[in-house]
Amino acid sequence: MEQFEGTTIICVRKLNEVAIGGDGQVSHGNTILKGNARKVRRLYQNSVIAGFAGGTADAFTLFERFEKKLESLQGHLMRSAVELAKDWRTDRALRRLEALLIVADKQHSLMITGNGDVIEPERGLIAIGSGGAYAQAAATALFDNTELSAREIVEKSLKIAADICVFTNHNCTIEELESKT
Repeated sequence: MEQFEGTTIICVRKLNEVAIGGDGQVSHGNTILKGNARKVRRLYQNSVIAGFAGGTADAFTLFERFEKKLESLQGHLMRSAVELAKDWRTDRALRRLEALLIVADKQHSLMITGNGDVIEPERGLIAIGSGGAYAQAAATALFDNTELSAREIVEKSLKIAADICVFTNHNCTIEELESKT
């Protein structure tokens, strides 16, 4: 599945915290339709954070389906992600949805695709959308060379992506979870 234009979503897991951030720009072709969209949300009793790139209606459909999976599987992120990916790949209606999801809880960070993929990044960094590669490159440098927190890395990475990618703006939403270990 191709990367979608119009957004940047990045997830950073560092030490005992995970943060997902996204910009607020909604584009159609080369036109900016909205600048303050919320593409990052809390799900399942505020214990899971999720962000999307792609079609808004498609993403909300996936958020709803994913949250139902979380509820039926008592918040088990990995199993819920795998079940959503299986449904997404096999269900005729879902198969047409054009979006990507990044989801995280206190233990796991995952990217879920319509191809049936559930990908957990090796280093705790994952990004999607048209500005995703810029944000991930910035996050990698910051992760390796600073003592910044996960949230601070997300903030700075989104700013760098917005400075480079015309489909990404500076109006960001960031959600984070911290484990008490």
